[in-house]
Amino acid sequence: MPNLSRLRADTVAGITTASVVLPQAMAYATIAGLPVQAGLYCALVPMIIYALLGTSRPLSVSTTSTLSALTAAALAATPPGTAPMTAASTLAVLTGVILLASSVLRLGFLGDFISDPVMTGLKSGIGLTIAAGQLGTVIGVHAEGTKVFDRLLSAAGRLGEANVPTMLVAAAVVLLLVVLRRVPRVPGPLVAVTVVTLISFLAHLSSYGVATIGRVPSGLPPPLLPDLGLVRALAPMALGMALLSFVESISAARIFRHRDDPPLDADRELLALGLANALGGIFRAYPAAGGMTQSEMNDASGARSQRAEIVTALCTAVVLLLLAPALSPLPTAVLGGIVLTIAARLVDVHGLAAIWRASRPEFALACVTMLVAVGLGIMQSVLAAVVISILLLLHQVDNPPIYPLGRDPESGAYRDLRRHPSDETEPGLLIVRIESRLYFANARRVADRVRSLIEATTPRPRAVLLDLTGVPGMDLTAVSAAREFYGLVRQHGIDLWIALDSLQPLELLGRMGIGGWLSDRGRLHPDVAAAVTAYHARGS
Repeated sequence: MPNLSRLRADTVAGITTASVVLPQAMAYATIAGLPVQAGLYCALVPMIIYALLGTSRPLSVSTTSTLSALTAAALAATPPGTAPMTAASTLAVLTGVILLASSVLRLGFLGDFISDPVMTGLKSGIGLTIAAGQLGTVIGVHAEGTKVFDRLLSAAGRLGEANVPTMLVAAAVVLLLVVLRRVPRVPGPLVAVTVVTLISFLAHLSSYGVATIGRVPSGLPPPLLPDLGLVRALAPMALGMALLSFVESISAARIFRHRDDPPLDADRELLALGLANALGGIFRAYPAAGGMTQSEMNDASGARSQRAEIVTALCTAVVLLLLAPALSPLPTAVLGGIVLTIAARLVDVHGLAAIWRASRPEFALACVTMLVAVGLGIMQSVLAAVVISILLLLHQVDNPPIYPLGRDPESGAYRDLRRHPSDETEPGLLIVRIESRLYFANARRVADRVRSLIEATTPRPRAVLLDLTGVPGMDLTAVSAAREFYGLVRQHGIDLWIALDSLQPLELLGRMGIGGWLSDRGRLHPDVAAAVTAYHARGS
């Protein structure tokens, strides 16, 4: 495509994306408990820095509903009297520093560290928490509390004080957004903000008790240095936010990557997000990440390069420089209505249903994460998500697939005897397949499970063939466990055969003198078929 055409496409995409990003950014700021301009600041410096350094073409970086909710939780943990904007910008700088350190340490693999079911539960819980936090805004009362049930009870207790015009504004905005979502290429949030702001100005809605956002400062954000005295209070929150910022961003980047796009570099993404947050924090932004909705809009609008994000940032600058005073009549109920629709999309009912159909245990983990977010708080749910993901990983590694093999009489292939009980078995020979890396955490448990299979086999086999072709690696503890296992089966008069072709285990067994010992005795072969042939040749 000619450069002029690419520039035109990026300009159109950037402006179109801005029509979604800017209203959402203002709404997200209310989730964080910050003035609306803080959301706009997130769509300025962070977006420009990522566009210059990031490796994803369509990824649009400002802030997200998840990070906004976490920011609110972080601000609530600061000492009384702390200026919210100072705390938020300090939080962004800390988040950026953690991401930069992760880039230096090449921790890009952490992008896969939270499992999809746990992430679905986490976002669903955050969605419910956000929705509960907006109840006071959309009915025109002040709802107290930081937990979901506290907010619900507080709002319910003040229903008698609800402001009917405020409720009508919020309901109209939600209805308008639902209808406009069905109309292609119409930016619902921008239409809602523009139309209701105009109505508020002409009809003086504030005189009917409808709260407005008030004065929005004009101009670009002046620098604000982080408050080092807040580092201790904010550092734990910043750690969780850095993880979620990266997970959300890399997930969106992977989803919208096209076949002809350059490959994503996870460590470079950490660098770009780290600088976007650190420099954004200095210019009054709170923590930022690549948002799914805005990245989808950027991609669907035809963005051809990161220039589209720079155009979006320029639109943000125009709003801050020229249009900020015109936003003062905007009712807060409009932003509350926008937030409610965003929160509803976060509660992924279809995703949870799909997890239920596929795996009941993983559905239970998703629900636990969601309930932690609702019952204990958002930051606790992030911690729970990480802990649950680690426990899930450890459980899977500690309980690898181990099963007996039989031979398909038609194809000659060896396969799971439990699923194909009519397959042929070798008289006196038990073939057991192991599918996992063997290391200190699972080696002896694997040996115990194989021993249980031997004991459950009747009559007792004369030989056991371990199919280790599905074992990509092992450590010294696994070698020690193998020696112990060999000694145990020999005590029962059982011969041990090995099928193994992975390079690392073969080299390790060779250095330990075991590989040569097995080979010399004809007990080590590259696959099951070769081992069975040798077993027959020996007349075992």
